[in-house]
Amino acid sequence: MTPIDAYLEDLARQGGIRIEYGRIRDGRDGESYVDRKITRLRPGMNARLHRCVLAHELGHHALGHAPTRFGPVHAKQERAAEEWGALRLISIDDYRHVEEIHTGHLGAMSLDLGVMRSTLEAFQRVLLRLGDTVYVQPKMGAGMFAHREDVA
Repeated sequence: MTPIDAYLEDLARQGGIRIEYGRIRDGRDGESYVDRKITRLRPGMNARLHRCVLAHELGHHALGHAPTRFGPVHAKQERAAEEWGALRLISIDDYRHVEEIHTGHLGAMSLDLGVMRSTLEAFQRVLLRLGDTVYVQPKMGAGMFAHREDVA
């Protein structure tokens, strides 16, 4: 078990979320029952996929998502959970390093980071590049970002 895997399990433990393994409907890799504090994962996933699915499902819990069949709301919840998980799995320093050595090649970067390509893409969605500065989780207004990195 890697330190990041232990970190995810600790997040689940702190949130009182029980992680179960078993068959999941519709062939998905994971599902969460936020109201019951349960996350179910498909057994037999490789380490990178397991890590990313668990982080995504914990995102549903952290964001308090209620299941919905309304397409636009469901898509927004899925995107938010994926971004939440990506921010737990990838640090800006690690991202900067692998982006530089792999000149932006997403497949190579995701392998080095130990995440799925979709998780890396979610991380990139929360970045805003303005000139020689990258902002993590930018919002409207001065000083409204989680982190700022000068890249020039």
